[in-house]
Amino acid sequence: MSFGFLGIQFGFALQGGFMSRIFQTLGAEKEAIPMLWIAAPLTGLLVQPIIGYLSDRTWHPKLGRRRPYFLIGAILSSLALFFVPYSPYLWIAAGFLWVLDASINISMEPFRALVADKLNDEQRSYGFVVQTLIIGIGTWIASNLPWVVTKLGVSNEAGPGVVPPSVKIAFAIGAFVFISSILYTIFTTSEYPPDESKLENNQNSFVKDIFTSILEMPSTMKKLGIIQFFSWFAFFVMWSLATPALTEHVFKAPSPIMDQYNMQIEEEAYQFELDNKKYQDAADLVGSYMGTYGLSSMAFALLLTLYTSKRRINRKMTHMISLLLGGSGFIIMRFIDNPNWLILSFMLIGISWGSILSMPYAMLSSSIDENKMGLYMGLFNMFIVFPQIIAALGGANFLSNLLGDDSINAMTLAGICLIVAGLSNNLITDKSVISYAND
Repeated sequence: MSFGFLGIQFGFALQGGFMSRIFQTLGAEKEAIPMLWIAAPLTGLLVQPIIGYLSDRTWHPKLGRRRPYFLIGAILSSLALFFVPYSPYLWIAAGFLWVLDASINISMEPFRALVADKLNDEQRSYGFVVQTLIIGIGTWIASNLPWVVTKLGVSNEAGPGVVPPSVKIAFAIGAFVFISSILYTIFTTSEYPPDESKLENNQNSFVKDIFTSILEMPSTMKKLGIIQFFSWFAFFVMWSLATPALTEHVFKAPSPIMDQYNMQIEEEAYQFELDNKKYQDAADLVGSYMGTYGLSSMAFALLLTLYTSKRRINRKMTHMISLLLGGSGFIIMRFIDNPNWLILSFMLIGISWGSILSMPYAMLSSSIDENKMGLYMGLFNMFIVFPQIIAALGGANFLSNLLGDDSINAMTLAGICLIVAGLSNNLITDKSVISYAND
């Protein structure tokens, strides 16, 4: 039932690893990139609670409750993935990002609720960890796609303002995997019919239900929200600024700005081509190194899968230690002068990512009304999108500039945020949420 998340993560990994590269190729300056990313969290803020609310109240005789949304999101996401690298202008690429993220969210939110629907409380840690294992596989493969495609002989060079063919082919492969994996889950997974009496007694208006659920939000969900806020602020900073930060600081290959070259002079035009190739090669490697965090999260999730299948797990301590390790991974980036050491950084970050995708949802599902699982999963997304909106509106640039002018300070900021998120786990005190014994 979680196999479809392979495709969803292909979409997220390609978006997270290469949209900033597409933006820079189309002429975006480094400082403007977080603002171009604002579409992603805004769509999540709007789409996830609505989809969660609707999926709680949906029942299709063949597709069930959550699967209709998987299908709609997969079709739209695959189309957006295929066409985004062909964007001729920056504003079109930003628009495609908006469509892509909205479509991914339509598929993703019901997947979280499906695990909670089909598994009892004893099994949910295991279920979300298995989901994280599949996400890790998708992250690793998708992040390496442009690099692999280039190694197979497809050019990663193109003219000024044109996305290289290797990126276009990688996104096309991602589109195919997205729709294929979602269809596999749709055709091989059944759902339990809803309790009609509970549905009939729960027909409040959408707006009323949203506000009532927010006011009645369990205290554990609010505490988890603080942890999520700092965690997702950190990862948004990575997704939007890792490419410019690492190509410049580690690879010494910043994106060339066309306006700084006189393209009418042959020597300067040639120098632009050399600098652009150096940047594109470095960007390929940054994407490949970022794939390490998917591989690391996959290995971490596999260990948790084996452990949680038979034993009790302390969700709180697991999440705390994982976030602290991820924070240290970000911080040591500023001291790296050999790119190979990025493997260590992203391995540590992958441990935190594996935990972020499983432990908060396992803890949340043990603290909320099961009849509003989809709605609360959607509302929980507020604690994911608000930090990203704040970062996109200038928070990322402002806070990283407080640390200095170097581009790598963005990664240091991400590390500090993950450490704060890790320590915030001390707020969680409900024993039934912290650990659940497998009887």
